[in-house]
Amino acid sequence: MSDADREWVDTVRQRLIALGQTSAGERVLIAASALALSVFVGTIIVFVAGLVATCRDPVLTMGGTTLCYDPFFVFDRLFLGALGDPLAGGWSPLNPQFALTLRETTVLVFTGLSVALAFRAGIFNIGTQGQLVVGGLLSALTVLWAAPLLSGGLGAVLLVPLGVTAGAVGGGAYGAIPGALKAYAEANEVITTIMLNFVAVLVTRYLVTGPFGDPNSQANQTPPLPEVGQFPSVVFDPRTDFSLFALLLAFVFVGGLYYLLAYTAFGYDLRTAGIQPTAAEYGGVDAARTIVASLTLSGAIGGVGGAVYVMMILGKFQTGVPSYGFDGITVSILAGNNPLGVVFAAALFGVLKSGSTVVAFATNVPPQLVGVLRGLIILFVAMPEFFRLVGRRLAAGQEETGAAAVGGGADD
Repeated sequence: MSDADREWVDTVRQRLIALGQTSAGERVLIAASALALSVFVGTIIVFVAGLVATCRDPVLTMGGTTLCYDPFFVFDRLFLGALGDPLAGGWSPLNPQFALTLRETTVLVFTGLSVALAFRAGIFNIGTQGQLVVGGLLSALTVLWAAPLLSGGLGAVLLVPLGVTAGAVGGGAYGAIPGALKAYAEANEVITTIMLNFVAVLVTRYLVTGPFGDPNSQANQTPPLPEVGQFPSVVFDPRTDFSLFALLLAFVFVGGLYYLLAYTAFGYDLRTAGIQPTAAEYGGVDAARTIVASLTLSGAIGGVGGAVYVMMILGKFQTGVPSYGFDGITVSILAGNNPLGVVFAAALFGVLKSGSTVVAFATNVPPQLVGVLRGLIILFVAMPEFFRLVGRRLAAGQEETGAAAVGGGADD
């Protein structure tokens, strides 16, 4: 490597380290700027697409030029449509579209927390999807098994907590498998968690098409859960499949995980192992125990997300679970692996997912273009946080190198 190349690499490294040291206020400003820039670029893309597309009824005519798509209306539907048109007269926060946004946000909070916890420990848990699937199935089977034993008011009080607990146990046990493989067999957790996603999907498919399937349905699913075994809809219309109790449970997990990471000895060990693993080992942290514990807890949170999906949205377990676990990776990166930031990142993701359905119904924009806009927004907002995390890793590596050099000098 020439001196010029080495100087260029050092400059990039230092800028990444500086980005990793930005304050919370600066990160919010960067994220807002990235969101505004993504909307600007997306507007240009929709404008150009509207120029080259062929349509019967152009939506705009500018100086003799016709446009098939109105970029301003598209983004209006994407963001405001997801909230149920708050600027329109007679808006109510209990409208079905806003309920859909909150429903998506609720599940994504759990999967985002699951990934964020593992990432804070320096572990790349790509298996939250499989842990969610296993937790969802176990929660459904547990509720179906316990429902005949807990009738009346007792069932209404105990079945939902029992199902959530079963989901946590199933997801946690499934997350402990790659944790043990990494801790005691030095298996790469990225490979093992990805492969276990496929195992979870195939095994649960076999179970719901065979011994635990619904004999009265052609779909691959379990029998429906009883009403007392599902999250109750207190304020919103039950047809929206959203419960404020599930959202409150998500907030409880956010607060609990934040406290765990910030104010407990285990959280300190976990964060230290994730940022400076060598220093953590010198400080007496049991690396193997931390790996297994973090992936088990990460999987448990993902399993609770699966229980919420089954007991709030579907009312049964069914194959073809949406990719909430993979979306949780993006949510975690958007949040900078911060439990509090996961709420806002999940809300943004929920708005985009809900608003995409509004765009599909309210405009003639093809779904492929809507997907491009969603991906563009996520990419622009996520990339600064991604590079910030890289900068923090580089800074931690420099500190570890410096500590090792000082320690070596003292020994000499």
